[in-house]
Amino acid sequence: MLRLRFLWLILALVVVSALFLTLEAKGSWSFTLWFRGQKLASLLLIGAAVSTATILFQTITHNRILTPSIMGFDALFLLILTLMIFGMGAGAYAQVPKVTLFLINLILLTLASVALFTLLLRDQRSDLMRMVLTGIILGVLFRSLVLFIQRLIDPSEFAVLQSTSFARFNKADPDLLLVSAVLVCLAGGAIWRMRHRLDVLALGEVLPVSLGADPRRGQLTVLMLISVLVSVSTALVGPVAFLGLLVSSLTYRVIPSWHHGHILPAAILIGGITLVGGQLVLERILHFETPLAVVVECLGGLVFLILILRKGST
Repeated sequence: MLRLRFLWLILALVVVSALFLTLEAKGSWSFTLWFRGQKLASLLLIGAAVSTATILFQTITHNRILTPSIMGFDALFLLILTLMIFGMGAGAYAQVPKVTLFLINLILLTLASVALFTLLLRDQRSDLMRMVLTGIILGVLFRSLVLFIQRLIDPSEFAVLQSTSFARFNKADPDLLLVSAVLVCLAGGAIWRMRHRLDVLALGEVLPVSLGADPRRGQLTVLMLISVLVSVSTALVGPVAFLGLLVSSLTYRVIPSWHHGHILPAAILIGGITLVGGQLVLERILHFETPLAVVVECLGGLVFLILILRKGST
């Protein structure tokens, strides 16, 4: 049964990818395939990174509503970006090579997110609501600092900040794809090797210890990998709050399994189908100018409310 569902997911991803590359293609095929192929690669890369990070975060928190973004990660990205533009100035910021800027963002986000997640998960694991509220409060604090700094910067710096702080799946720089792909593949390989340990970590706090596992060490390792994946996706296209929640909810519906050897590949496939299929419908079929991130955030927000209300009713 699961094998058949995987085959349908693979077939769906192949079909939407082929349509994305060829539908309404005009002019030189070599240029069209190269140009659209770069977009396709960036969409698949972002889908894999965000969906995998969300599944891992929900595993170690034992909650299928939480995502790294809800815990204040997007606000942290905006704060770092605002501080960089405020400290360097818009002109100096624009002169920094894209690869250098990407690596600076990646390193700062990784270090800051590891510190943030470690702080949130250190003492409040037994009180989930307190941990969520702590993350939300930190997010509000970061956004307040961003608004305060925005009042101090000049209009040109504010314009640069606005153009770089919104998620756009089409703005991924082709020069950064190779670096991002290498980092995501390295993190993905490490995650795949510990997929059986993830099954044990998902059992809770007590059972992993009785099985001889060290949950504390496993959680910190997973947090490091989550930080790398989320930092890569955020530095590449900007903050995306609800994409991971939308993909993980669909994954749990399509693949009813607790084994991460099944859940993780399915989440990567569904993440790719969501982004590539959504971009295909908006660009090639509906011919809308609306960014895909807006639609994904709306749908993900609705899923979040539904999960909250359903959890409250039970």
